Amino acid sequence: MLPNMRRNGFGKHLLYGLGTLVLKPVKLLRGGSQLLGISHFCNISAKDSSLQIELVPCLRDNYAYLLHDINTGTIGAIDPSEAFPIVDVLTRKNQNLTYIMNTHHHYDHTGGNMELKERYGAKVIGSANDKDRIPGIDIALHDGDTWMFAGHLVLVMETPGHTKGHVSFYFPGIGAIFTGDTLFSLSCGKLFEGNANQMLTSLQKISSLPDDTNIYCGHEYTLSNSKFALSVEPKNEQLLEYSAQVAQLRSKNLPTIPTTLKREKQCNPFLRTSGAEIRQSLNIPPAASDAEALAIIRQAKDDF
Repeated sequence: MLPNMRRNGFGKHLLYGLGTLVLKPVKLLRGGSQLLGISHFCNISAKDSSLQIELVPCLRDNYAYLLHDINTGTIGAIDPSEAFPIVDVLTRKNQNLTYIMNTHHHYDHTGGNMELKERYGAKVIGSANDKDRIPGIDIALHDGDTWMFAGHLVLVMETPGHTKGHVSFYFPGIGAIFTGDTLFSLSCGKLFEGNANQMLTSLQKISSLPDDTNIYCGHEYTLSNSKFALSVEPKNEQLLEYSAQVAQLRSKNLPTIPTTLKREKQCNPFLRTSGAEIRQSLNIPPAASDAEALAIIRQAKDDF
């Protein structure tokens, strides 16, 4: 583990809900010297404009993300499905890649690791629980670990359910979380290696963050997710409005990501497991637990 990466005992139980923190950088990580320009896929948080986030479409419907600290030139890639789109952006901007961060081991989130590592010498960061399944991993992290990305605090949150070793990366200073395949806009990940109880706990962790947190997920699934969400909660006015916005964006081939935690709480059936209309639509007994309801909603989504 790097010297500036540390286990933080209170992190597991308290830090998720604290929101934007005022912390001094522990240590700046090495990085390039040039600046990564802003494309139409870029979102810059008003909370800290020194860190830029660029969406990079990969494969058929994946998103990788390039993080760029404009003060140091440090660049990190999150979940590079394939190397070419990342190399293309960095080559056009004459940039180097410092870090590769993986939320989980699936190939459509790690497929570019080895080529990017060989080309740029980037360090691969991922879950300690997946250290045997993430290609080229150099730095293995645990739940509650914190580290600094060029002066920006990053909190590692274990969010299993989709896979056993899934993690999410929370940047409180910019109000952003990278959720991989745990939380999508209007859905959650399939339960490949975990169960409904684990997924519910993971979603509750994410839901404890501030409502204005921007959520960057691993896929552009929102349009299809909206159709299922409407089928189980057709009277949800916020969902109806958001679904119309999503349809308009996708008709122009524009991304629906990032979404916000507030919007997901209003519209995402997997964050609304106690909702009366959803339970009635799927014949979920009023006495069923939230985990039992989530399992039924997930199965209905799988069969939709």
